Amino acid sequence: MRIAGLAWRQMRRDLASGDVRILLAALVLAVVAVTAVGFVTDRAARALALEANRLLGGDAVLRGDAPIRGPAREAAEAAGLRMADTVELDTMVRVGRGNDAQLKLGELRAIGEGFPLRGEYRIAGADGVERAAAGVPAPGTLWMSRGGADTLGARIGDTVGIGTMELRLAALVVQEPDAALDYFNVAPKVFIHPDDLAATGLVQEGSRIRHRLVVAGEAGAVERFTAVARANLARGQRLETAADARPEIRSALDRAGRFLGLAALVSVVLAAVAVAMAARRHSARHLQGAAVMRCLGASQATLAGIHVGELLMLGLLACSVGVGIAWALQWAIGGWLAGMLGIAIPPAGVLPAIGGYGVGLVVLLAFAAPPVLALRRVPALSVLRRDLDPTEPAALLVLAAGIVGIGALLWWQAGSPALALAMLAGIALTLGALALLAWLMILAVRRLRTRLRGSARYGLANVSRRAGTSIAQVSALGLGLMALLLLTFVRTDLLARWQLALAEEAPNRFIVNVQQDQVDGVAEVAAGQGLAPPVLYPMVRGRLATHDGVPVSGADYASDGDGAADDDSRRAQRRADREFNLSTARELRDDNRVTAGEFWGPDGADGVELSVEEGFAESLGWALGDRIAFDIAGRRIEGRVTSLREVEWESFRPNFFVLFSPGALDGYPASWITAVSVPQGDTAFTRELVQRYPNVSVIDVDAVLTQVRNTADQVSTVVEVVFWFALAAGLLVLLAAISASQDERLLEGGVMRVLGASRRQLRLAQASEFAVIGLLSGLVAAVAATLLAGVVATQVFDLPWTPDIGMAVAGGLAGMAAALVAGLWATRRVLDAPPAVTLRELQG
Repeated sequence: MRIAGLAWRQMRRDLASGDVRILLAALVLAVVAVTAVGFVTDRAARALALEANRLLGGDAVLRGDAPIRGPAREAAEAAGLRMADTVELDTMVRVGRGNDAQLKLGELRAIGEGFPLRGEYRIAGADGVERAAAGVPAPGTLWMSRGGADTLGARIGDTVGIGTMELRLAALVVQEPDAALDYFNVAPKVFIHPDDLAATGLVQEGSRIRHRLVVAGEAGAVERFTAVARANLARGQRLETAADARPEIRSALDRAGRFLGLAALVSVVLAAVAVAMAARRHSARHLQGAAVMRCLGASQATLAGIHVGELLMLGLLACSVGVGIAWALQWAIGGWLAGMLGIAIPPAGVLPAIGGYGVGLVVLLAFAAPPVLALRRVPALSVLRRDLDPTEPAALLVLAAGIVGIGALLWWQAGSPALALAMLAGIALTLGALALLAWLMILAVRRLRTRLRGSARYGLANVSRRAGTSIAQVSALGLGLMALLLLTFVRTDLLARWQLALAEEAPNRFIVNVQQDQVDGVAEVAAGQGLAPPVLYPMVRGRLATHDGVPVSGADYASDGDGAADDDSRRAQRRADREFNLSTARELRDDNRVTAGEFWGPDGADGVELSVEEGFAESLGWALGDRIAFDIAGRRIEGRVTSLREVEWESFRPNFFVLFSPGALDGYPASWITAVSVPQGDTAFTRELVQRYPNVSVIDVDAVLTQVRNTADQVSTVVEVVFWFALAAGLLVLLAAISASQDERLLEGGVMRVLGASRRQLRLAQASEFAVIGLLSGLVAAVAATLLAGVVATQVFDLPWTPDIGMAVAGGLAGMAAALVAGLWATRRVLDAPPAVTLRELQG
């Protein structure tokens, strides 16, 4: 208690005198940066997850071939979740009467009151104005998908026959909540009130009816429901979450999550930089005080207890202040973000606050404790000489433990092992390069300064005279700038990729069920409507049969666990059990890239070859050289995996998980598929094509594109907000890092002022020093950030990457300018403080 009391008194004295204000400010800024980014990313990520659930119409959906009863419904009721039931079945849809009637196999959906629980139906009435649906179709009426109405030639007010019942078409569905889960549903969709279902006469013994229980509510309650539902899945039942959305949706959300993790990583790095630099000043200021206490008989344990105790108290104070400021900031940002996105942002959780305390204390002890522990071994002679013993074993152990702790924090904040490893390796290599180049710079400056005159000579002399400080500042500034530039480069690539992939000219109509003899005719119709010439691809339906000669079923991919970690295994089960589309290609398009193996061997010497999308192959445990057999309409075909591909699903062009080598699927039953871009509101192409080829189905994916674009826009907004906030926090932290050497500059400035130096001479000397330090830091940071951005982009974000030399040079120059401006601002007191006062404060 006596040591704690002494630590408390020393902290109060240091705060009153300003000795620890830089350290306290740096730590507060670090905690604010980490915690506020954590708060914003946590709230934004949960908001985006809720938005993604709009693609389901709820937070989770339990599908079955019988009404959903039993433990799952009981769990939903017990958790207080909102629930809605829907019923789906396939039936003939009839528009008109007599010989003029149009018939088409369609999908009937009876949607219960309250559905959707997330998202909304967008419908258009007779006036053509698009609006949000106020409820479900009224009894005696129905809604029809816009694409289905185009196919059948239906208009608002027409009579539509469903089974034995006739209903009036009241609205066209422009966008539905779950369209993006699977837009390859070629049938026209009709939506009716559940009270009309029995009157259609379609619900009979043996009818293939699909039932859905949709739930929504608080995240924890939904997780409890999904756990119970997954543990009690009956035959024919399937549980779906937003993770089962189309690859385009998943990739946007996954990349956003990784970027938010990267922003958190940058905040941790900047926190470490600022505290490490501020701790040097703190320990240097206590050097003489520790020497005096040694002269008065204080033991090493007493000195260590006082100084470490002061650090812990400072850490708790700074963390509390930082978390409080961060909470206020995220509250304001959350309200603004909710308005920008037009969605409700969930309240902040407690985890970012805990993370803020953890980061603050670990960073403080890692970088402030070692120099403070070294004070306990300071010789009494240091009353006259300012020396520190750099070989303190306990300090080295604490530093090593702190670095391990920082590495663990980076790993935790990243949310991705690949991102954490890339960042750790990048930090280590960048620090090594910066320290080496700073040392070489000091050697060069020592040779160069003799040829200079005036203020520039004095400024460069400071660089070489304070070799340790210069190396530390170059390393700190370079590492901080590298982190900020990395965030900038990745954010630029990410947003450019989304904007390119979701361009307005992206295909918005899929044409399927085209027969071999209709391929040329479809191209003619497209040309007649002034559309770009379509490229058609064969599509063969097949089911996975064997893997390396061993029969395969979904049960082979079952997992005994639960939770998000098993999403891949559940997806693999579905893929192994269902039919999927196979195709062939002679050459790869620009939205496919081979990542392993060779795309088709020379002259087909390897027999039947397979090219597989890499994520698909990973989920099913396939590798290069594996032999995979498929069952196609009762016929077996086997091939060897010779290449893996990365597919840009966001291109919205026909893509396939498995491609066969040219000629391998000849003779198998196939239809053809293509995608075209049709101007908004243009129905002439669909009408002419269906009239000419009634068997062809045209799938309107405008609604899906709209949902994907909305999701990407929301994700982009979140990325922008987090980026600018992290950038602003980073600049503040860098400013605190530059201020760490202020005492030395104040002392030197006071001496120079006493010797007659003018303000202009001092300012020019400082400018030359910071320009050299900033130039080296900025250029190394730009190179390191460019290389690391390439690794992160290709290995973590699955983005194509080419080095942007112009951006790297601009980033390096911007870093130099930032270091120069921040350095001059942070050291402005050198010019403003009277020399006598400065010398008395620092030497007294």
